[in-house]
Amino acid sequence: MSDELATVQEALPIDAPPERITESKRYRWFEVILVLLVSFGNSLFGSLFALANGRGLSPYSPDSRWTMGILQELTSLLLLVYVLSRRRMRLGDLGLRWSFGELGTGLAVAVVSYLTYAAGYILVHSLHGVFFSSSTSGLTPLQAFGHPSIIAIPFILLNPFFEELIVRAYLMTEVRNLTGSWTLSAALSILVQFSYHLYYGWERAISVSFLFLVFSIYYARTRKATPIIIAHGVFDILAMARLW
Repeated sequence: MSDELATVQEALPIDAPPERITESKRYRWFEVILVLLVSFGNSLFGSLFALANGRGLSPYSPDSRWTMGILQELTSLLLLVYVLSRRRMRLGDLGLRWSFGELGTGLAVAVVSYLTYAAGYILVHSLHGVFFSSSTSGLTPLQAFGHPSIIAIPFILLNPFFEELIVRAYLMTEVRNLTGSWTLSAALSILVQFSYHLYYGWERAISVSFLFLVFSIYYARTRKATPIIIAHGVFDILAMARLW
């Protein structure tokens, strides 16, 4: 099967009436929204709550939070696999492939994205200082996640696959096929990822979006998901090590 997902028109017979094409597009938009809500709806709500109240929304113990996070991400990935299977697609069609070269590329993407993030942080922090007299920072990583236990390890290993396959590879591919625009697909991907990181506060959430910008540009140009999963994993592991 081709690396490119079929467009709406290609997925239907050549002589399909316009009504069927419109119905197919609507159904695919519904699938996109469903996958995003199941995957990130809870995170978005918690992020907005933390932004508004300056504290996290967590009725669970730290270990329970990690366990619930693992369950949430596995459920979301299974939903993604199911949605793809309805069109006889696999995760490999979103660019998930393995090779030693992918590892080196992923590390290179991590370096480039970190440098872009550093430059973006300096820019955002400087502009924030010009227009605002006080800090509007949100939660720190320690406040958001607490001191991680060993249960956090499988979560950290799973999270890069969860985020990058859904909010990057799947979302960008679907939006590109439905609208014909890689620019719009990248913008929506960054916006979704930015929204559920707002618990960091506006300044840091905007700054970390520079990482997402590099990931989105790379995926739009290469259609390869593995390197950005590796790059994302590097940042998650480093963040977890700091919490420990």
